[in-house]
Amino acid sequence: MPTLRQLEYLVTIADTQSFVEAARLTNVSQPTLSQQVRALEDRLGVRLLERSTTGAIVTPVGRSIVAKARRMLSDARDIVGLATSASNDLTGTLRLGTTPTLGPYLLSPLIAELHRIAPGLKLHVRDGIPDDQMLELSRGNLDILVGPMPIAGEDLTVEPLFREPLRLVSAVDGELVTGERVGREALAEQPLLSLDPRHHLARQSAEIAGQYGMRIAPDYYGTSLDSLHQMVASGLGLSILPALYLKSDVGGSSGLTVLDVDGWKQHRSIAVAWRRQSSMEAAFRLIAEHVQLCARKLLDPIGSV
Repeated sequence: MPTLRQLEYLVTIADTQSFVEAARLTNVSQPTLSQQVRALEDRLGVRLLERSTTGAIVTPVGRSIVAKARRMLSDARDIVGLATSASNDLTGTLRLGTTPTLGPYLLSPLIAELHRIAPGLKLHVRDGIPDDQMLELSRGNLDILVGPMPIAGEDLTVEPLFREPLRLVSAVDGELVTGERVGREALAEQPLLSLDPRHHLARQSAEIAGQYGMRIAPDYYGTSLDSLHQMVASGLGLSILPALYLKSDVGGSSGLTVLDVDGWKQHRSIAVAWRRQSSMEAAFRLIAEHVQLCARKLLDPIGSV
């Protein structure tokens, strides 16, 4: 029978299309990886990969086997998690995925509080593009995901947590900073700085720009919220930033003015997701509860007292 380690090698090669990168990710030498995949092919009696000097391409039968291998590896990790949680549901290491537009401004106080309540629960936090992380969650490479909606997947449990306001910001000396409320018509043709379009926030910003007649500035895509902050503060244009970022010590609003726009009620919805068959649901629901509590304190510190 194939071993789980051989299946892990195969899946990693399929994901990276590279023996070199797959060997690095699985922490083995390239000759060992190649030898084990050859042994897997010999045992199954089929060719799984087409090898070339530029990498590896999975054969049609290989793709079917890779899909089943993913499920087997995910089930194996859940078995380990079930054994770990048999004596205590709040122990072990969880791989938590989040987006760079949320995690750094929310998770620090959350992790400290969780460690106080459940010291045996460890969180390995990984930032990434939301669509990529949904795929990693389904594949079993992440255990839980906290990020902006939409989050979708037939194999996922998705729990909405809170709504985070989105603010339209300008440089402190911007032309729209008059001390008065800004009318919708004043935003027409204003340049709006945004992130790489792969981010949910970038797509949402584009929708908002369309509603208010603003234009996305394509030559100035930000690589992070901090880069948007800096570009806006320098006078390049307006931007839409999440409230948690503006309230955080890591981000903040230095050099910025939040514009008071007629009818502005923009927000994004934040949710938590995990695989339905996971054995760690008690830990996931604890995390969800404390994400809500932490966000409420940060967004409305007076009302949360």
